[in-house]
Amino acid sequence: MGKSSIQDGAVYDAKSLGAGRVIVLGFQHMFAMFGSTVLVPALTGLSVSATLLFAGLGTLLFHLVSKRKVPAFLGSSFAFLAGYFALAPHGERELLPYACFGVALAGLVYLILAGLIKIFGVNRVMKFFPPIVTGPIIIAIGLCLSATAINSCSTNWLIAVVAILIIVICNIWGKGMVKIIPILLGVVGACVLCIILTVACGTPVEGYYTIAGNSNLQLFSVASIENIKNAAWFGLPVHYQDTVFNIFTSGNLNTGLLITSVFTIVPISLATIVEHIGDISAISSTVGKNFIADPGLHRTLTGDGLATTLASLFGAPANTTYGENTGVLTLSKVYDPFVVRLAALFAICFSVSPKLAACISAIPTPVVGGISLVLYGMISAVGVRNVVENKIDFSKARNVIIAAIILVLSIGVTYSAAGAIVIPCGKIVISLSGLAIGSLTGIILNAILPGKDYVFEDNQQAARAKDSTIFNDEDKTEKKKKDKKK
Repeated sequence: MGKSSIQDGAVYDAKSLGAGRVIVLGFQHMFAMFGSTVLVPALTGLSVSATLLFAGLGTLLFHLVSKRKVPAFLGSSFAFLAGYFALAPHGERELLPYACFGVALAGLVYLILAGLIKIFGVNRVMKFFPPIVTGPIIIAIGLCLSATAINSCSTNWLIAVVAILIIVICNIWGKGMVKIIPILLGVVGACVLCIILTVACGTPVEGYYTIAGNSNLQLFSVASIENIKNAAWFGLPVHYQDTVFNIFTSGNLNTGLLITSVFTIVPISLATIVEHIGDISAISSTVGKNFIADPGLHRTLTGDGLATTLASLFGAPANTTYGENTGVLTLSKVYDPFVVRLAALFAICFSVSPKLAACISAIPTPVVGGISLVLYGMISAVGVRNVVENKIDFSKARNVIIAAIILVLSIGVTYSAAGAIVIPCGKIVISLSGLAIGSLTGIILNAILPGKDYVFEDNQQAARAKDSTIFNDEDKTEKKKKDKKK
């Protein structure tokens, strides 16, 4: 396929681009997920190498269960952070397996819902998730993540803006391959600039190389450079003492802590299931195919649940479909799931090489921030498009109320002083994120308020998304001319 044809709408068969380009696209997806995926183990004390390994294996398992049709990457879930902190507030290595046990059971809740969908049909379930619910949820997903991107950008806005500009220029004015790998080019270009500035005028300040000693212009972390130097080329990503199996064989089983992990963490799965449905809806809208109908929501839920349980049993964070990679799909318009599977293989390779993992972890925070700012914005934009394409009638009070409640609760609770709504249940405290509260409230309101005007149809969403997603303006003009000739 020639350069000129690369940018003509969507690409569903990446192999037609050539092996070299496919490899580059795979790296782009891996870089997109890396920052957020390794952040979860950094915050909780879980193993970075195990996280990468099971992000890759979990993605491959998801693709196997979903008939290799859905271009989704599974990375670390932030939704369970409260659960990890509740059981191991300071990242205690001996306590983390108990938290992982609760997360493993939470993954099995996905399988229960998947079974119900298989028995009763997707239509009965999806009537609780019309566009007036999923659209605002998707918007909220991006906006709730936005603070992370801004905080990262604020460490050095100069570098962050450079990364953003590279992405915008490549995606809008780029030709051929440049147009479909803007994220990767943004990472590489901004990192090269950081290297040049570090060599030319980098001054260590409070653990970071900075531009001329200005603490507001951070570059590379001093520790990250040392980690690259000291890291081994090869190493085992999983250690038995970090697995769930160890707490049952060590002879020091704490039954009370085990039960606490179940009641504290398993309820969080209700929120992550809603997020999963929102993510699959976003991917469906982006790609122009209704993955809720084919391969089926029961399959995507099963794949996500099994991946979460598998990862948790071996001491890695819970997995979830990743919005960052949905943003990459939106920008690149390369929708072949094979590219995502290739990214999963790269993640597995990096997991067994601490040195390579250290190199990726060394990507400066402002670079990650600039990339994330674009990707999180893309997620919210997909939610807006979901609402527009389905022609939600906002002249109806019920629709305005549902959307308003979802957005205000999701965003308001997330950025409140507490950061979550805490529900004490005796000795057990359940912490629900803003997105969980907003999503659940929206679902309940949609179910009880009169005036429903949306009927889920297997090909309805895909057909609407297809017209607006696959073709750019020039393609639509050509399509209309061909239709008139016919």
